[in-house]
Amino acid sequence: MSVSPPQPVPPRSVQKSLFIDSTPLLEDPMALRARAAEDGYLFFKQRLPVNEVLAVRADLLNVVRKHGWLQPGQDALGGLIDFDAINALTDEEMHRTDIGVSQEAYHDVQRLESFHRLPHHPRLLEIYRALFDGEVLVHPRHICRMITPHKFMVPTPPHQDFPYIQGSANTWTCWFPAGDCSREMGGLTVLKGSHKKGYLPVQPAKGAGGFAVPLCPTETTWVEGDYQAGDVLTFPSHTVHKALRSQFKDRIRLSLDVRYQAIDEPVDESSLNPHCPLKWEEIYADWKSDDLKYYWQKLPLNRSAWNHDFLKPGRRIC
Repeated sequence: MSVSPPQPVPPRSVQKSLFIDSTPLLEDPMALRARAAEDGYLFFKQRLPVNEVLAVRADLLNVVRKHGWLQPGQDALGGLIDFDAINALTDEEMHRTDIGVSQEAYHDVQRLESFHRLPHHPRLLEIYRALFDGEVLVHPRHICRMITPHKFMVPTPPHQDFPYIQGSANTWTCWFPAGDCSREMGGLTVLKGSHKKGYLPVQPAKGAGGFAVPLCPTETTWVEGDYQAGDVLTFPSHTVHKALRSQFKDRIRLSLDVRYQAIDEPVDESSLNPHCPLKWEEIYADWKSDDLKYYWQKLPLNRSAWNHDFLKPGRRIC
């Protein structure tokens, strides 16, 4: 009896599709929640006022300029980077923040009132009130990604946000660029439907967060697109997502990661702390308004315990 030789395994074919604008579904919350449950993401075209996004961009770039990393001769919104100046930072200096700039510069970003105010915009809260069918907790722990052409930087690998956030699995990440962001600049892409598998084991990896979800051969349906200032992408904490690799060596990619959840669901204490070693009183020191200071302390929150097991490397069975 003859035995057939093993057949070669065909290469995995990545399927790419473009984001679908869910803005029309805001008038039909049940349809919005149905699409979210099926696709594991929602995209909203021009959801935020462009002028408000660009105002935050100008504040972020002013920090970059202050630290000497911008090419001279640009206006307040120009993001051309001095390659040699940014690469004068050591790998260790970059590793301390893992977001693209030094720790000192990131502290300056975290002190910006505009950076913390934009996530509370009514046009964002409208999305999550529709999704949660109730009141919304905006996590105060906002993250800014400032992806520069430093030799240390690598694209954020495929991962879920849940191991880093914990609390409610129905916590949603809102990602939006502070300015236009083409796919060539390294925008965010999501693995459609991946949230349905719940928590997935992690393995150590290079890039922001230090861990990645190993992908199965069938997980190939990535959704992506070119972002304009004002566009918003949002997804629950079990959706696998990653950053595309930037094709540019002379510019910075600025974006915000903001989290939202139903106000009565569990939240981990870490989500209520700054995304840096600064204390809240240090962040608030030069703010002109008091309305957003310690706002979550006035809310009846259901605080949960941190589970270290979610960030322990484990084997994934496809």
